[in-house]
Amino acid sequence: MKRTRIIAMLLAAAFVSNCAAPGPPRNVENACAILADRPHWGDALDRASMRWGAPQHVAMAIMWKESSFEARARTSRTYALGFIPTGRRSSAYGYAQAIDGTWDWYRKDTGNSGADRDDFDDAADFVGWYMARSKSVVGIEMDDAFNQYLAYHEGQAGYRRAGWRDKPWLVRVAGEVQRKADDYRRQIEVCRRS
Repeated sequence: MKRTRIIAMLLAAAFVSNCAAPGPPRNVENACAILADRPHWGDALDRASMRWGAPQHVAMAIMWKESSFEARARTSRTYALGFIPTGRRSSAYGYAQAIDGTWDWYRKDTGNSGADRDDFDDAADFVGWYMARSKSVVGIEMDDAFNQYLAYHEGQAGYRRAGWRDKPWLVRVAGEVQRKADDYRRQIEVCRRS
């Protein structure tokens, strides 16, 4: 009886650990370290690049800023009277921090009805899809991480209205994304050579 209980507990622990999403890579500042830690992510980014034309380094920089590569990242909670939980700031979730409506649009538009926001392959494809839409709708070049991020954050219509110009914090964040994309591009060039 005791042995059966121990085996059942070990099986349950193994099941639960397999269901848990992995944490972020150890070093999210270095593209080579990320891709060495998670080789299948490189494959997912390659597929998104081939399908949508999204450069790896730009897609990675967007996910770096949005979630720090946390599979189950969410926005912060909101509180009434400072202590009564009222929900979250938005429905943004996963590696790409896609909101419910945009994720549903992606799944319908691509036919990827089983896509999950906490699956890196799906998140990479989503970011590539969104970047391709920003290029076709607003004319933002795929390697322009600064403007791609602004459109990603504000939506293509919001980007076109240019309300982001009145948000110095967002312009600063887009600059961070551009710098990270530049870093990732240089790092990927080095690790591909070695």
